Amino acid sequence: MARARQYLLGMYEKSMPMTLSWEEKLTACKKAGFDWVEISIDETDEKIARLTDRKVIDEIKEAIRKTGVPIYTMCFSSQRKYSLGSLGEEKHRKAMENMANAIDFAAEIGIRIIQLAGYDCYYEEANEDTRNEFIKNLKISCNMAARKGVLMGFETMMDRNFIDTVEKGMEFVNICQSPYLGVYPDIGNLAGAKHDFGYEKSVNDDLRTGKGHILACHLKETKPKTDRSVPWGTGLTRYEENLPVLKELGVRMFNGEFWNDHPEAWEENLKASCDFLRGKLDKVFDD
Repeated sequence: MARARQYLLGMYEKSMPMTLSWEEKLTACKKAGFDWVEISIDETDEKIARLTDRKVIDEIKEAIRKTGVPIYTMCFSSQRKYSLGSLGEEKHRKAMENMANAIDFAAEIGIRIIQLAGYDCYYEEANEDTRNEFIKNLKISCNMAARKGVLMGFETMMDRNFIDTVEKGMEFVNICQSPYLGVYPDIGNLAGAKHDFGYEKSVNDDLRTGKGHILACHLKETKPKTDRSVPWGTGLTRYEENLPVLKELGVRMFNGEFWNDHPEAWEENLKASCDFLRGKLDKVFDD
């Protein structure tokens, strides 16, 4: 019997054709060698509607039952549209309704971690008021998550400097003081933000500021001012430097964030991506 790995490796839903059924997606995940799928709840009406669509929820639960492949994490990027820091009564109502629906959906599907977008707001000017609104609504969200036992973790971004480092995410973790709020960093974005904003602190030293609060980690390639669709091994990400520190910090869940940039050979891309990331992780976790 093969020895179980010390870590789990997931893959992003958007690395596959959106036309696939959920059973087909989860089957493709297993075939490629990944352990789980990270579901996308982005800004589109179709993705947001998933959260309350009984037919979709039942389809996902049945697909998990049939394939044995879980959906452990959610990329909750719809918060760009419905941001916790957005001002105005209607925007506030939509943001909190969306947050509540995401938590309920996660609890029913079996999702462990909701990855929060690292913005107070996205389509409006950020200021002290949006920051304060973000904190107020984040505290409410922590209580909602606690009621359902669902973890939430900040994604570190590189297109905004609101939460583009683990250290900045930890500021809000410390403000909220909730066991259900942590950080879910992206080491590609951390490398990109360090380059683009000229931060002196190394990615590893930044990761260490989240000790005890890093829930999982995104593995992704980035280049200066480019946060997606960079081929593996060609960007700023330094797996050999960062993964040992993440191991030291107790992180055991990793998710490969990549897209379906090769639709004519998407299955081959899944397998090649898994092989690349497993190669990096196995070197660290087999020691």
